[in-house]
Amino acid sequence: MRAIINKKYGKHAKAELKEIKRPKIKDNQVLIKIHAASVNPVDFKIAQGGKMRLFFNYKTPYIMGHDFAGEIVEVGKHISAFQVGDNVYGLKAGAFAEYITATQNQIAAMPNHLSYEEAASIPMAGLTSYQALNDVMHLTKDQKVLIQAGSGGVGSFAIQFAKVLGAYVATTTSSKNRELVKDLGADNIIDYRRQNFTDSLTNYDGVFDTLGGENLFSAFKILKPLGKVVSISGIPDAQTAKDLKLSLWKRFLLKFAARKVHRAARQHHASYHFIFTRDSRSQLNKIRQLIESGKIKPVLDLTFDFEETDKALEYIQQGHATGKVVIRISR
Repeated sequence: MRAIINKKYGKHAKAELKEIKRPKIKDNQVLIKIHAASVNPVDFKIAQGGKMRLFFNYKTPYIMGHDFAGEIVEVGKHISAFQVGDNVYGLKAGAFAEYITATQNQIAAMPNHLSYEEAASIPMAGLTSYQALNDVMHLTKDQKVLIQAGSGGVGSFAIQFAKVLGAYVATTTSSKNRELVKDLGADNIIDYRRQNFTDSLTNYDGVFDTLGGENLFSAFKILKPLGKVVSISGIPDAQTAKDLKLSLWKRFLLKFAARKVHRAARQHHASYHFIFTRDSRSQLNKIRQLIESGKIKPVLDLTFDFEETDKALEYIQQGHATGKVVIRISR
């Protein structure tokens, strides 16, 4: 089978299309023929190494990619929830390939009316938004939340999911994407090129930080007491290390690295939470129901052919994608 391989970490990282052996399933796995996969910032961040190797230290060479949609072509003898021919979408490392093995918890039935490309755009963005807003922030009806970068891959899903939860949603975006985020349900739209969100927002229950940097530290300024900042682009902390069962020295290292952001949280009587997205069949099923009922829709920017994966990674690295970027692996 063909797969996109990275052989080295760091500045020499390169996405290469190679011919490798098709994986063999275990008794508790299925084999999926991948039709499409989506591109996420974590894909190039892992390849670049740095702090990401604390969490994703894949042995090189490794297959890139994390979320996908395709068709089950083989099932292990302990599989009860799926059968050959089922269309599924899921989250697992190694998605930039023609075939992938997965356990039952890493996949779910694809939303009925979606194409493979549309379905592939959902797992990472959908699970990230679900876990940030529901599991960690505990966002509820009539609460106010700021979702940074609302026209991005995660932001465009998060706006819709926050509205499903009944929240009042503010978001930052550029003027050219104003109508998009308005259509997704945003109540308050801030053009980040003309206005700082701290100048107009106050007394918010939560901020979903997808940008990191100074935006992360500024987020605490708009929160009410006991408000929460949940981040996927900020600084991992000791709790992150504990959740991922990392070594004690890594817990200490991350506690030290995150000391400033936790200090900023305390100064504003708020809390800071960093999350890594985890696989969840039950949550993918709930997301499928929301999509099939029309409450959430996928937002796609560009679709690249498998042979153009390196261009897809370069495009998303520029940081200006509107919605999700997808790779078409097989037709």
